[in-house]
Amino acid sequence: MKVMIIDDSRAMRMIITRTLRQAGFEGSVVEAANGAEAFQMLQSSQPDLVLCDWNMPVMSGIELLEQITANNMSVKLGFVTSESSPAIRERAKEAGAMFLISKPFTNEAFEEVLQMVAAA
Repeated sequence: MKVMIIDDSRAMRMIITRTLRQAGFEGSVVEAANGAEAFQMLQSSQPDLVLCDWNMPVMSGIELLEQITANNMSVKLGFVTSESSPAIRERAKEAGAMFLISKPFTNEAFEEVLQMVAAA
């Protein structure tokens, strides 16, 4: 499995990668610093799963998901974000996000996501 991690914080991308490994993930990881960079990489990278922050410069996570949908791309995307209000969760769901993991997160949250993606 290939996972794309999108977050404007390099440290957070490293933490997410480490947490994925601790949750049992053994695949490859590609990274992007914002939604615009990720959108350019999506076609060539073809990840099985995208883990995306909500708030980023240039293009936010929700804007990226809207671009993916507008371009009829089939991408499994979920958010890993400090945004966790019911309104944000609802907007993410309506836009087509598979899940929303709140920061700070646990290994178990990623284990659940990996199992869900594997089953889908």
